[in-house]
Amino acid sequence: MLVKTRGIVLHTTAYNDKYAIVHIYTESFGRASYIIPRNRSKKSNLPRALFIPLSVVEMDADHLNKRDLHRIKEIKLCFQQTEVFSNPVKNVLALFLAEVLFRVVKETEPSPQLFGFLYKSISLLEITNSGIANFHIVFLLQLLNYLGIFPNSESVKNSLYFDMLNGVFTNIRPTHPHYLQQAESEAFGRLLRISFENMSLYTFSRHERVAIVNRIIEYYRLHLPEFPEIKSISVMQSLFD
Repeated sequence: MLVKTRGIVLHTTAYNDKYAIVHIYTESFGRASYIIPRNRSKKSNLPRALFIPLSVVEMDADHLNKRDLHRIKEIKLCFQQTEVFSNPVKNVLALFLAEVLFRVVKETEPSPQLFGFLYKSISLLEITNSGIANFHIVFLLQLLNYLGIFPNSESVKNSLYFDMLNGVFTNIRPTHPHYLQQAESEAFGRLLRISFENMSLYTFSRHERVAIVNRIIEYYRLHLPEFPEIKSISVMQSLFD
């Protein structure tokens, strides 16, 4: 069945000498895998440049029932991503965010809310420069909403600890080791109010930003047991002062 759908490229892996598999989070099917030729000419309907991680594409795809691998007939960018592809900072951010999405977005059912969030976020990454050093922090925190594991912040005021394992702020010291002390809990509570609109108002040193991202990744790992090491994180964390 030939269908038209938008999608976000997550990752490409070699299949054999002739073919590769590209993993795309699609608007119509959720996460799906497509088999593509590894050697593509400049006149090909499947140009290599469109399979860069975090590319936002529109494609005509042949979806076969009960098949794990599908085929793409034609593909094009939904909008220009010149900055995402050529700006060194934005490109590293894109590679990092794509790797995170590849590891956490597993659903093969469509989610209009998640796709809408990803589409909007990548559009903002292309055009935004103010506060860009905090872009990945906002993205990682807001993505938690769509994964169903956003912290319960109702009791953030006057709480002493953030219980990372249970995702709640509490006055009772948890009996397990996965919690934040008072000062760090207060800071994390304030951080939950960060957004793409106000991220330029938050200032952090490189050390503080690294610590924040490490804590967020720790939270992901506690709630998503199969969440592996993110290889691009060290490169991304070396970007900002």
